[in-house]
Amino acid sequence: MATKLSEIGAADMRAAMVDSQLRTNDVIDPAIIAAMGSVAREAHVPAALSGVAYMDRAIALGEGRALNPPLVTGRLLVAAEIRAGMRVLLIGAATGYTAALLAKLGAEVHAVEEQADLLGTARATVTGTDIKWIEGPLAAGAPKAAPFDRIIIEGAIEALPDALAKQLVEGGRIVAAWRDGTVTRLVQGVKAGGTIAIRSFADMDVAPLPGFAAPQRFQF
Repeated sequence: MATKLSEIGAADMRAAMVDSQLRTNDVIDPAIIAAMGSVAREAHVPAALSGVAYMDRAIALGEGRALNPPLVTGRLLVAAEIRAGMRVLLIGAATGYTAALLAKLGAEVHAVEEQADLLGTARATVTGTDIKWIEGPLAAGAPKAAPFDRIIIEGAIEALPDALAKQLVEGGRIVAAWRDGTVTRLVQGVKAGGTIAIRSFADMDVAPLPGFAAPQRFQF
């Protein structure tokens, strides 16, 4: 996705995002700050919206998908506790912004996206890395490449499919956003004894992901 921002303008906006959105809201990990301060977020949004790429808001990417606000991404990365060399499964790669950040953090990234046009943008935009791009249903994950040390679900879900839970190593960590009625909460969980115990740590507006609706309950 082409950008209309100048390099100087974009750099200033990244710095402002870091200082006014991230550092003031518990995103202070030096590695995450460095990554989010260097990856060109404007390259991952439609050209017409490049001027608002660094605002504290979700940005529509078309077909019901969106790039989450920077703070949502930053808080998820902090909660994930990424370390260099970890095998990370990213669900909902979209245009590749979070995948690029994970690569900057030194992770082995397996990024799943089901919309071919979004994945095409991600492949073209994120260069110079060995990210494993996977086209397929988001809820299916990447079973052939499992298990993973971390799973990051880049969007709001109502249910965690067993297929994804099985792809996390024992002791591994998963982060996502959980929709509970009209409220969306950032959550994290650690797998222990084959079970993932989820707990919330922040209420935030997060763009929903398709394919993760809660099972319908029978009603009389």
